[in-house]
Amino acid sequence: MRKQYDFSAGKRGAVIASPGKTRITIMLDDDVIEHFRAKAEAQGIGYQTMINAVLRSALQETRGKGKANEDRPLTVAVLRKVLREELHAS
Repeated sequence: MRKQYDFSAGKRGAVIASPGKTRITIMLDDDVIEHFRAKAEAQGIGYQTMINAVLRSALQETRGKGKANEDRPLTVAVLRKVLREELHAS
């Protein structure tokens, strides 16, 4: 049966690409991941989806503060601040 299949032109990765999303590798502290996994499981959503929502909220908040902040990139310091605020809020 294996001789019938030819995967020589096959590509690795997701079968269907997610439009508007990019796969990355990111290092987060264990306690941060545990927090989001527990919170996401309680709400019945994925923890990565929840982390994305928190980051998007911080981004929109930053953009809402004025034109000067709009061009400023999301830095590691800002990301840490947002994650600490979310951990403290729950």
